[in-house]
Amino acid sequence: MEPLKLDINKRYTYADYLTWMDDVRRELYNGFIKLMSPAPSRIHQRISVKLTRIWDVFLESKNCEVYHAPSDVRFPKNKKDKDDKTIYTVLQPDIYVVCDLTKLDDKGCLGAPDFIIEIVSPKNSKRDLKDKFDIYQEHGVREYWIVNPNDENVTVFDLNENGKYQFRGMYSEDDKIPVEIFKGDLKIDLMEVFV
Repeated sequence: MEPLKLDINKRYTYADYLTWMDDVRRELYNGFIKLMSPAPSRIHQRISVKLTRIWDVFLESKNCEVYHAPSDVRFPKNKKDKDDKTIYTVLQPDIYVVCDLTKLDDKGCLGAPDFIIEIVSPKNSKRDLKDKFDIYQEHGVREYWIVNPNDENVTVFDLNENGKYQFRGMYSEDDKIPVEIFKGDLKIDLMEVFV
């Protein structure tokens, strides 16, 4: 299928986004299109699968669910707004966890997940380190991890009581990262992630 000819200078809504029936992966940042890579690298996918599996096993007895890309997360300006015509930010995090299951519907997630992981590549590092960081912080994602496959490290941020991300630390090698949203009951062993 041929890619649509869309105006990257025009502001679109999630309702517009739903009409784009081609194979091009896109996200909306405040209504503006950002193209995504056609397919992540093999290493990116291997890490994503390992992390998703760890989360899936841990959440089996919890009232939370884990999802991985491509899955739409819609960030309305007003938390009560559910109208596709007024939602301008739609992202596809690599992995996200939602504990308020009322946010889930057949389209994905409406509102901020509790936890997000982005796996960076040289092509998307600015988006994950700046653009998505700002969006996730603004909308109240409680915990944000940025995984760097090349350097085999994970940078972790927790949302503080003022609604700002606090740098918790950078983890690598044989570190075990406690997941703050579960008060450390889950620790991700990086030896399992980067091998």
